[in-house]
Amino acid sequence: MRFLRRLPLVAVGGILVVAAFSTGFAFLFYLVYLLVFVVGGSYLVTRNGLADLEAGYAVNQLQAHVGDQLRTTYTLRNTSRLPKLWLEVHNPSTLPIPLPGRAISLGTRRERSWVARVPLARRGHFRVDPLQIRTGDPFGFFEANATVGHGLTLVVYPRIERIPRWRLRAVSLEGSRSTPVRTRQTTPLATSIRPYAPGDAFNRIHWPSTARTGEIQVKEFDLEQTADVWLFVDLERRVQRGSGDDSSVEVAVRVAAAVAERALSENRAVAVTTTGAHIIHLSPDRGPRQRQKILNLLAAVDGDGSTPLVEALVAGLPLLRRGMSAVIVTPAAETAWVRPLATLRPRGIGVQVMFLDPYASLRHEVVAAGHSIDAPDIAAELTSLEQGSRGVHHALAEFDVRTFVVPPAVPLGEVLVG
Repeated sequence: MRFLRRLPLVAVGGILVVAAFSTGFAFLFYLVYLLVFVVGGSYLVTRNGLADLEAGYAVNQLQAHVGDQLRTTYTLRNTSRLPKLWLEVHNPSTLPIPLPGRAISLGTRRERSWVARVPLARRGHFRVDPLQIRTGDPFGFFEANATVGHGLTLVVYPRIERIPRWRLRAVSLEGSRSTPVRTRQTTPLATSIRPYAPGDAFNRIHWPSTARTGEIQVKEFDLEQTADVWLFVDLERRVQRGSGDDSSVEVAVRVAAAVAERALSENRAVAVTTTGAHIIHLSPDRGPRQRQKILNLLAAVDGDGSTPLVEALVAGLPLLRRGMSAVIVTPAAETAWVRPLATLRPRGIGVQVMFLDPYASLRHEVVAAGHSIDAPDIAAELTSLEQGSRGVHHALAEFDVRTFVVPPAVPLGEVLVG
C-alpha cells in the first residue's frame, strides 16, 4: 500500500531525472534538486518524528458496570531538542463507543496530557489494544508508527438495579419443625438475644440490650426456610424478542443481576443456571467471591442457546434441596416449562417466575424501529405471543406459582414489588 502511494512520486522523479540529463535545461535540474530536497527532508522529518518520545496511557478501572465512565489518561513527552510537528495518537479497542484519537504537536522538551472519557453502554468483555502513535511528513510521502504499552481486558458488568420492595417468601415446609432452627451464621432473621459466650463474633453484639442490662448480649439468628436461591436464566435463541438494551436477553441479565445482588446482600447462598451456547451451572455459595462469579457470568452471556428451558429445568431442579427457592427468568411464551415447577412445592421448595413479556418486547422493538404493528406478519406474531403469554399465566396460576411480569424499558424497582 505504501509503495502504491509513492508510485506517482517515483514516476515523476524518474521522468524529471531523465528529462534533465537528456535536455540539459537548468530549470529541470532545479526541479530535480528541489524534489531531492523535499523528499529527503520529508524522510528525515518522519525518521526523527518518534525519536526521543516518551508516551503512556492509563485507564481508571478494569472492571466496571454499564452506565459507568471509562477515563483514559494519556501522556506524551518530547525529550528532544527538535519539535514534533505532527503526532497521531490512537487506542484501538473493541468498545462499542471507541476511545477518541487525537492529533497533536509537541514543542521542544514539552509534555502534553489529556483525559479521554467514554461511557460504557454495553456489558461484555472488551479489549483495549496497545497505544498506537503515528507520524509522517506534511506531503504524506512517508510515515512511521510505534506501539506503546500492553493491551488490557476491560470487563463491563450489567447495571445492578435496586429492588428494595422485592423479597422471597418463606416456604411452608410440610412436616418441618414448628420451632425455628438456630444457626451460628448471620442471617436476616435476628430473633432473640442471649448472654455473650467466648468465641462469639463482636459484630453479633446487641448494643442497646448490652447498655440496658450492663452485661454483653449477642444476637441469635434463625435459619430461614428460603435461605438459598437458584436462578434459572433462559437464554434460548428461539424465544428471545426485542433488540438492543430493551431486548429480552438484556432484561433477563438485569433481572438476574438484581435478584442475585439482593439475595447475596441478605447473606443467602445463590446459584445460577444459564442456557446460553453452553449450559452453565454456578454452585450455591455466598459472599463477595460468589458475587464476582455471577457478575462475570452475566457479563459474558448472550441469547444464543439451543437448549429449551424445560430441559434445563428437568436437569437442574433435582439439584435443589428442601427450603431453597427457584427463580425462573424467561420470555418463553409456551407452557411446556411450567409443568416441572409443579414438583417443587411438595418438596418444600419455593418458586418465583420473572416472566419477560415477549409481546411487550416485540411491540416495543417494532414501534422503536418506526414500523407499523398492523403489518400482517407483525400482527400475526404479536397475536401468537399474546395468546402464548396468556396460556403461561393460566398454567402458572393453576400451580399457584408467584409470577412477576417484567416489560422492557421499565425500572425493575417498579415491577418487582412484594
